[in-house]
Amino acid sequence: MSRPTLRWTIPALLALQLVMLWIQGAQLHRQGQVLQALREDIQLLTESIENSQAPASYEDDGAAVPASFLPKQTPPRKSAAVLGVQEEQEAASKDLQASRESAQKAVKDAREAQSKLSLEENARKAEEGKKVQAATTAWQRWVYGALALLALALVARAVIQRRG
Repeated sequence: MSRPTLRWTIPALLALQLVMLWIQGAQLHRQGQVLQALREDIQLLTESIENSQAPASYEDDGAAVPASFLPKQTPPRKSAAVLGVQEEQEAASKDLQASRESAQKAVKDAREAQSKLSLEENARKAEEGKKVQAATTAWQRWVYGALALLALALVARAVIQRRG
């Protein structure tokens, strides 16, 4: 190679390498953002799964809970026959049962609402991801095309200078 050819070849290659490094950095930054969003999504999904599988009471999820974790059921004590005490106990047990049923219903409703919100949020994030991907691929095509034209121009110039 002659001296004038080296004069422009080395800076051109260095500039090309700099451009490639900048593109790679942009891609790594985008990938980092995507990974961070995925990590947050996985964490939210894990929390929602944990919340939906945590039994509100042991009665509705009895089969899903191991027997070692179930509360020990003690046999009912025989109490003295006092009219007022039995009625109070029956009223208290009815209130307790009603509150359990309402709590179970509230938990069920909350789980349904959370699953709907989770699905909507996942759909929204997927749409945003598609938009970002489309925007990224659009400018990447132009950059790669321009780099290809630059490389082709440099090769053509080198060939022309060798012949001339």
